[in-house]
Amino acid sequence: MRGRRWLARLALLWTWLAVAALALARAPQPADTVELAQLPREAQQVMQLIRQGGPFPYEKDGTVFFNRERLLPPAKRGYYREYTVPTPGLSHRGARRLVCGGWTPTAPDACYYTADHYASFRRVVP
Repeated sequence: MRGRRWLARLALLWTWLAVAALALARAPQPADTVELAQLPREAQQVMQLIRQGGPFPYEKDGTVFFNRERLLPPAKRGYYREYTVPTPGLSHRGARRLVCGGWTPTAPDACYYTADHYASFRRVVP
């Protein structure tokens, strides 16, 4: 009887640890940083367009980014906006994006660069 209780408690502990580890793995992690000057020239040009308020070459540019991946810090809906960073040689939008957060689109609080279509982000610093 004692052996079964002990095994049940051990199984419960392992289950709890597995759930906790999974939750930690999915929690937003602080993004690495990258200097604006280190980004591709196209990203630097898009950043300039953001500060100018456009015009943007893609219809989707400036639309709300929902942060479904939960890799960016949590924020209210409408805080983040996405912008396409063109990739030379591609005839479509490609995977590169800038996602900027803030309530004033021309003066974002923070911008993040992704080269892999939202799989990872790096915070852009001056």
